[in-house]
Amino acid sequence: VQLVESGGCLVQAGGLLSLSCLASITCSQYVQIVHTTCWYRLAPWQQREIVALIDSSRRKSYEDTVKDRFTVSRDRNTVFLQMPSLQPENTAVYYCYVGRFTGRTLWGQGTKVTVSS
Repeated sequence: VQLVESGGCLVQAGGLLSLSCLASITCSQYVQIVHTTCWYRLAPWQQREIVALIDSSRRKSYEDTVKDRFTVSRDRNTVFLQMPSLQPENTAVYYCYVGRFTGRTLWGQGTKVTVSS
């Protein structure tokens, strides 16, 4: 399984981005093997932190500072992170992470989001 993130770019403060994480498997395979999909971010001079999570039952969880703004969703074998009202502090490389029912995990290569003030 491979994960490919996309959607990151330079955007002005207040703008919106939608990130995508495409898994190189079919939808039915995704449902069978993936337990949890997460979006993490790594900001300059910061530790990597989880931003949002969606599990196999489509339950969702968010980091406190984004829970009223960002939305995580899944459509077949792609997980999305919609990020409206972006602020400079949201600047980071965003990574997709998959946890499988077997316990194995997988990371994507990351997509860079830069929010200018």
